[in-house]
Amino acid sequence: MSGRSHILIVEDEKQIARFIQMELEHEGYECDIEYNGTKAMERIGQDHFDLILLDIMLPDVDGLTLCQRTREISNVPIMFLSAKDDVETKVAGLDMGGNDYLTKPFNSKELLARIRVLLRDRNTDKASENFLHLQDMTLYLDRHEVEVAGRKLLLTKKEFELLTYLLRNKNIVLTREKILEEVWGYDYAGDTNVVDVYIRYIRGKIGQTDSKKYIHTVRGVGYVAKD
Repeated sequence: MSGRSHILIVEDEKQIARFIQMELEHEGYECDIEYNGTKAMERIGQDHFDLILLDIMLPDVDGLTLCQRTREISNVPIMFLSAKDDVETKVAGLDMGGNDYLTKPFNSKELLARIRVLLRDRNTDKASENFLHLQDMTLYLDRHEVEVAGRKLLLTKKEFELLTYLLRNKNIVLTREKILEEVWGYDYAGDTNVVDVYIRYIRGKIGQTDSKKYIHTVRGVGYVAKD
């Protein structure tokens, strides 16, 4: 994964979208463009973005609705870029979960300055939290939350503790006995199969598939979380 911030531009006017993309890539950002809300929502649910630049007047799902749906699965910063300059629309955008609102036409220097502020705030928030990463998964220790590609997961207390232990020791093969000892405790007197059961629960919730693996089985030994 590159160290560059990844920005999604959601704009149906291709000339404007391309102009923004060129400006941002010149500043060292990584950019993707989507021209309609439906496709943008799919990307937001699947990929990791550090910032979304969002037009309001889109041909299918409008920007306000898209912002509201995004907030159901992700806290990624959202900046509206819209020709609508009335106060009611600006307030609605911020109330829906937007972090900033810039009206068109805009000055590219102002856009870049606002982007720097939003990304700085986001990085500050990240630095103030204890979190663990595995591929496109982020586990927030302080908030007891897990996100995979921006999608929030609901884990039980024991599932969260087990996933935390695996991520703290990613790329290290852990035996079932060691996992039981560290997650369930020294005095656990049950069957080691409980580890297999909980691994299966977690894999189901994080969406593990044959082509997308987070937790690998090491036959005859145990498990390993691998980047």
